Amino acid sequence: MNDLMNRIQSNLNDFSKGQRLIARYITEHYDKAAFMTASKLGAKVGVSESTVVRFATELGYDGYPHLQKTLQEMIRNRLTTVQRMEVSNDRIGDKDVFDSVLSADMDGIRNTMDELDRDAVRAAIDSITKARRIFILGVRSSTALASFLSFYFSLLFDNVQLVSSSAIGEIHEQIMRINQDDVFIGISFPRYSKRTLKAMKYSKDHGATVIALTDSQLSPLVRYADHVLIAKSNMASFVDSLVAPLSVINALIVAVGMSRQAEVEETFSKLESIWEEFQVYEKLEGET
Repeated sequence: MNDLMNRIQSNLNDFSKGQRLIARYITEHYDKAAFMTASKLGAKVGVSESTVVRFATELGYDGYPHLQKTLQEMIRNRLTTVQRMEVSNDRIGDKDVFDSVLSADMDGIRNTMDELDRDAVRAAIDSITKARRIFILGVRSSTALASFLSFYFSLLFDNVQLVSSSAIGEIHEQIMRINQDDVFIGISFPRYSKRTLKAMKYSKDHGATVIALTDSQLSPLVRYADHVLIAKSNMASFVDSLVAPLSVINALIVAVGMSRQAEVEETFSKLESIWEEFQVYEKLEGET
């Protein structure tokens, strides 16, 4: 945020009258400007769309989408829940809510596919399959992601621990013996969890391989991670849209399973017998 504001301040004397209006609006209402199209921002301050585009290039960006993306990534963690609702209401307006949210989720998966670092994925898979123990932590809305990953990893490995996130002291009690033979997977999206960050730092300091699943290279999780998996997280009003992160987790589970195919097939063969014996699943009519 400071970098963007410094750019604006440095170029202020060279801006046209219209560009100064844009600069003032971004400075005072960055939370809303970050999610406006060039056309909408221009209409808001009373200038043309082309003036907004020239403003972005004057600041050194490739174009307005580049400026907008940078601004979104830098401020996403700064928005309060009330601000998020206001931004979402402005974005959706009179459009169909379901169409808007589902379209945003599809865009999130497309952007994730474009930006996912395959080398980081391969390195993460290698670390996971070689680890003595695998610790997984997600706090607040990321708890669901951590639980899902832990559920399937527990079917593939016998050394998985889902770290309870009820209190910071209890988190560290659960990971106090973590060391260089272990892997710690931290999952967090805006607004980033301090508990997750502290647990990642503790794990890193004690020699564990740390894997981060987060939304951007600007995420604070990156500083403590050996391998970073990027999954785009969209804001759907006050709700964290975690469709793309869950898709990355699905792919990670499948990839890890395929790397240990013989063991996994043996495991699921045994599980099918257990599920049958204890009638875990409801049988449909006609099934034997």
